[in-house]
Amino acid sequence: MPNIKSAIKRVKVAETKTKRNNMIKSAYKTAIKKYEVANSKGEKEAVELLSLAKSKIDSACSKGVISKNAASRKKSRLESKLAVKAEPKKTAAKKAEKKEVVASEVKEETPKKTTKKTTKKAE
Repeated sequence: MPNIKSAIKRVKVAETKTKRNNMIKSAYKTAIKKYEVANSKGEKEAVELLSLAKSKIDSACSKGVISKNAASRKKSRLESKLAVKAEPKKTAAKKAEKKEVVASEVKEETPKKTTKKTTKKAE
């Protein structure tokens, strides 16, 4: 046990930070385990649990518990394990269709330019 006042404070601060870090680590590890169990069973809620686990990992990263690269690696590995793929969003397909429709409408609306040959009369 330290004798100096500042050293005593450092010990207390280190203990509180360790407790906080352990709580954060426990939270994201639990979220990962829940996702892995649901994913192995092939449940559709695995997609929701994946997003929850990713947010917990991001939270741990922002609080300095794990590094940015470790967080990225963990999220990447979780995504690659996803067995039940989410239904693709229809917005991308709709946007592509709208672009095609708009392009075809523009082509139809623009009148074709007719060129008239004018001849100069010799006077």
